[in-house]
This record gives sequence, C-alpha cells and structure tokens, in this order.
Amino acid sequence: MLRYVTNYSLRPLASLAASVTPVVLLTALLVGTVQAQDEMDPWEGYNRWMFEFNDASDRILIKPVARGYDAIMPEPARIGVNNFFSNFYDFNGVLNALLQGRIEEAFNNTFRVITNSTIGLLGLFDVASMTGIPRYETDFGHTLSIWGVPRGNFVMLPFIGPSTVRSASGMAVDAFASPTGQLINDEAYWGLRVFNLIDLRAGLLDAEEIITGDRYVFYRDIYLQNRAMLESDGQVKDDFSEFDNDWDEEEF
Repeated sequence: MLRYVTNYSLRPLASLAASVTPVVLLTALLVGTVQAQDEMDPWEGYNRWMFEFNDASDRILIKPVARGYDAIMPEPARIGVNNFFSNFYDFNGVLNALLQGRIEEAFNNTFRVITNSTIGLLGLFDVASMTGIPRYETDFGHTLSIWGVPRGNFVMLPFIGPSTVRSASGMAVDAFASPTGQLINDEAYWGLRVFNLIDLRAGLLDAEEIITGDRYVFYRDIYLQNRAMLESDGQVKDDFSEFDNDWDEEEF
C-alpha cells in the first residue's frame, strides 16, 4: 500500500533537466486547480474507493506472496536485497541533490554508490554506511517542493498507494531517471520492480498489527507526515487532523 518503488537513472544530468521541464509545468497547472480548496483531503470519496481496491488486491495477491517470501528468505538475504535497491535510491539521490543545489549531499551519495557498487558487490553490502558516508534521502517530488511547486491534493494511486499531485509528478521523472529502466530490457526491469515490491511488502507485515481505527486515515496521515519530514529535512510539526495518535511511533 505504501508508495516505495525503485526509481533510478544513468542518463546524463542535462538530459534529465531537459526532460523535467514539461513535468514541472504540468504539475504547476494541476496544482493550481486544486490548491484553492482548503480541505485536507478534497478527493476523499475517490481516494477511499481506490484504497479499498488496493487493499483488496493486497489481501488477495500481494500479501500472500509477501508472507511466503518472508517465510523462506533468510534474514541476511533480506538485508542484501534491501541494500541492493537502496543503492539505486542513492544514485537517484545524486541527481536530485544536484537539481536542488546541494553539492555536498550529491558528493556523499556519489561516494556511496561507488563504494557499495564495487566493494559492496553491486550494493548487496552497505559498506558506505559502515564507513560513515551519510545517505541523502530524496526524490524528485522533494526537488519540486524545493523549487516551490505546491503539494497539491492527496491522491490514492492504483496499486502504488498514497501520494500527492506533486509527488506523483515526481515519480514519473524518477522512473525515467532509473538506471534499471535504461540499462535492461522491459521484462527484467518489471521483474526487479515486482521483486522490490514483494520485499517491501514483507517488511510491513509486522507493522500492520499496530494499525487501529480507520485504516484509510492511518495510511493517509502516515504518508503525509513522512513526506512533510522528508521535504523539511526532518523538521515538521505533527498536526495531521483525524488520526488518533495513541500508538508508539518508535515501534512503527
């Protein structure tokens, strides 16, 4: 249900910058049509319907596969899989850090990718973290926020899950910027993405036990809070409206 997908690229930075201009303009137009509304979730009727569709798809298909994966995959292998995909995230972070004008963070993520792709055997081992090279977590939705593009309405996307107008536009650019999409054929690319989805879904199995009350509100508010933290470099006030905050954040 949560939107965590692998988005990476080996295209030159100039090509990426040229490709994002239409997306930024389209995002601004879309956001301009929705920002006039002051409600937190003006598309709630559609969003709840799509949430139910995604939830049913998860129960029928994705969750059973994730349970099987969790049962047969040893913990060291799970860590290696997470490290492998995180290495791609770090590459995408290099491009977005440059677009944000954050040169130090771009260098840090560059060193992470080089270190983990070589010494770490294509990212299976997170040698960069062991040596103290910090990770800069970001995406193109974050870049759009730094450029001043408004967030837009919350929207529940088919199969992907929670998002906003700005973040959904950013996902399109991040997908284009994916080295997996650029370097391998479509079958292998989608195979990797499905494998990443299953691995991420397996990691959420235990977290489901803490969800109480309205599941839609829970997922919506958690997503918006996490995005706000990312886009404000970790400094955010917890002021999301409807969720009953009686759970242990550290446990989640």
